[in-house]
Amino acid sequence: MPFRTLEEAITRGNRVQFGLAAGFYGKAKAELDLFLDRAAAGVLYANRKTGATTGAWPGIQSFCGWKGSGLTGKGGLGPHYLPQFMREQSRTIRET
Repeated sequence: MPFRTLEEAITRGNRVQFGLAAGFYGKAKAELDLFLDRAAAGVLYANRKTGATTGAWPGIQSFCGWKGSGLTGKGGLGPHYLPQFMREQSRTIRET
């Protein structure tokens, strides 16, 4: 799909009901920052030689989807995955 600005492209991409992965190719730091700050997907790729939006590297990065591409936004094997199954408990014990 043609677009006039990077912001327009990101807005169009964010309108879809899924958000598994998104990719970006560019050199300008301002454009990279815009993409990373606004793209609504669980996995973001920038300047990846093997493809802009195809799969995570197992053991290196978590893989998660947003919107219709996932349930919790927590990536498998990522730092927020295991804690979603844990329960927090606070205890106060007063010596008598």
